[in-house]
Amino acid sequence: MIEKIVSFVMSGGVGSRLWPLSREDNPKQFHDFSGDGSMLAKTLRRLTARPKGETPVFLIASERHADRVHADLAGLDLSGGGPLFEPTGRNTAAAVALATLRTLSDHGDSLVLVVPSDHEIATAQQFWQSVERGAAAARAGRLVVFGIKPSQPETGYGYIEVAGERDGVCDVSRFVEKPDLATAQGYLDAGNFYWNTGIFLFRASAMRDAFMAFQPEIWTATEAAYQAATSDLSGLYMPLELYAAIPSTSIDYAIMERASDIAMVPAGFRWNDLGSWQSLLDVSPSDKQGNVIIGDVVAIDCENSYIRSDGRLLSAIGVENLAIVSTADATFVAPVSHSQHVKKIVEQLEKSGRLETKFTPADDRVIESGAWRRRVYHWLFEETVPLWSTVGVDERHGGFHEALGFDATPLMKPKRMRTQARQIYAFAVAKARGWDGPADRLISHGIEFMARNGRTDNGGWVRTLNVDGTVADPVEDAYDHSCVLLALAHAHMSGDPDALRLGEETFSFLDAHLEDHRMTGFLETSDGAGERRSNPHMHLLEAFLAWHQATGERAYLRRAARIVDLFRSHFFDPESWTLGEYFDREWQPVKGEKGLWTEPGHHFEWASLLVDFAGRSGQSELSGFARKLYASAIANGLNRATGLAYGAVSRQGLPLDRVSRSWPQAEAIKAAIALNGAGGPDLKPEIEARVGRLFRWHINPAPLGLWVDRIDERGRSLATDVPASIFYHLVCALTQYLDSTAANPLQKANPR
Repeated sequence: MIEKIVSFVMSGGVGSRLWPLSREDNPKQFHDFSGDGSMLAKTLRRLTARPKGETPVFLIASERHADRVHADLAGLDLSGGGPLFEPTGRNTAAAVALATLRTLSDHGDSLVLVVPSDHEIATAQQFWQSVERGAAAARAGRLVVFGIKPSQPETGYGYIEVAGERDGVCDVSRFVEKPDLATAQGYLDAGNFYWNTGIFLFRASAMRDAFMAFQPEIWTATEAAYQAATSDLSGLYMPLELYAAIPSTSIDYAIMERASDIAMVPAGFRWNDLGSWQSLLDVSPSDKQGNVIIGDVVAIDCENSYIRSDGRLLSAIGVENLAIVSTADATFVAPVSHSQHVKKIVEQLEKSGRLETKFTPADDRVIESGAWRRRVYHWLFEETVPLWSTVGVDERHGGFHEALGFDATPLMKPKRMRTQARQIYAFAVAKARGWDGPADRLISHGIEFMARNGRTDNGGWVRTLNVDGTVADPVEDAYDHSCVLLALAHAHMSGDPDALRLGEETFSFLDAHLEDHRMTGFLETSDGAGERRSNPHMHLLEAFLAWHQATGERAYLRRAARIVDLFRSHFFDPESWTLGEYFDREWQPVKGEKGLWTEPGHHFEWASLLVDFAGRSGQSELSGFARKLYASAIANGLNRATGLAYGAVSRQGLPLDRVSRSWPQAEAIKAAIALNGAGGPDLKPEIEARVGRLFRWHINPAPLGLWVDRIDERGRSLATDVPASIFYHLVCALTQYLDSTAANPLQKANPR
């Protein structure tokens, strides 16, 4: 009876050596390089084609790629297998431990075959013949690997040194990582070195015992995550907090380089790991001159070159032995013999936060800058500002209404101080952009209502007022004070006579009651209780920059610098390029899900503010932080169905709040505008796309002058009213868009 072999495909890599085609959001295993399906789909078909014997097929992949995985699984009979999703990558040791646990729990002490998802292998028959030759050694408890006899001194592969051979199986002496050229030539001459394919065959209990002997902490942590996993028809999902606790290392380092009595089967199939453009040139169909030509390419007198265009026309004359790969936003050129080193380019790009390593641009990018100008201007200055300057104003009790219904009638909700302040800001910005409505009266109306009803005995501002102006919540909140300061700065620039005095009084309160004299930064509220958040600090940075703009006094820039220092030292995670939201009193991320919580909208806001501060202070290196925040949000924070930013995602890019609100889409526009003028890629097409999505999903479906604030992940409205606090985001973003696309600086907002 032929023994069952439980197969697992590891599909968690990025494939950076095939940049610019392979990226974090679309790694190489999902690409079709030869016209017969993606590399992952071909690997799965190979495993399901075992001539004899039961072979359940499982897949270990990143949860963020779940949709791509399910597409490649369509129509395949996995014999009871299926996908196991990792919420974050923990390298191959965790994947092998997970495969072993799954086998032991579902299939007992069976043989386990673990293969990469991105290798080119001649035929399924030859592959399975080689696997079956190692089955006896695996049944006997040995860990089995598969080697390829080298044909040239290859520096991009790992090597296996063997000694002796019995029944087609060799004893492994040692594993060697990628050598230099001279060493690789020595291995080729020695004759007892093989390329390591990264394919493993073992009995489940043997691998379990190896983990317990050499890496018990990896086994224990993976077991805890596996036991807490949840499953549905789409697959098995590991819990993020437990899976992230698994030590991250390779199976080669964790087990194979430490274990003894390892066996190697000389593989009887042609193999290529497709890890470089040279390897693709070697295996792809070529023309008479040895060129691989893909896409819209015109090549004349070219030889032995890989020339590919995924978009616009690419032409080449008289080139030899080159890799030329062009995508919508990047082009790579190198001798094919050096194409292994593309990873150096990727590393250089990542240091500066370039988007092109993480995110594949959409095919429908609008190229014409300013395509949305007339629509934006009409909606903003002829529909929205006029509506909110009339029905959005509470002429009876004072101040501004907190929300409108979709019939444009005011809703009698308590009035938050931040909303009152943001309405003042919005009308001041509209006036500065040429709006000829009653901005001065509205600014004065709002400030009078706030000052008459909202001051505290300490000289600060209350959090919330009732509709009639009586105090509903007297708490002095840092977030609200940041909004008040922002409004007063713009009111001062607009000419309001009371704004400067009120601003100075608010700064005095801030210094006396909200500044944390024990640690850097500010308290959430004047009583100092509760968790700390980065978000009020971001809005304080926004306010400090506004006061610097209003007065020119560098004291406000020094205040801003302290917030930026806190961002660098505590808020920003350089590994994931993400911004933390919740912290304890010592500025350490809180435990649990909230400590992993990030908001794409706040990434966008911080990005534009950091560029602004960099321009004022001369700290140009901050633009790199801004690009990283933007790249992280675009690569990991978007709903691919709508192109809109999620409410929140984990640091690993898993959706935590799938609702898309209107304000993050507005902040994405601001960030793209700021970064477009700060070096790096041309983001004008991205700006147009962001404006287009804001209108498609949030503005166009709403009555004139209103917007749909909340949308589910399928694009359906969840909104029951129109919150006034969003007005500030939209006015700021869309006026900046009009300014940035003006034909000349004097044109400003008006497109005519």
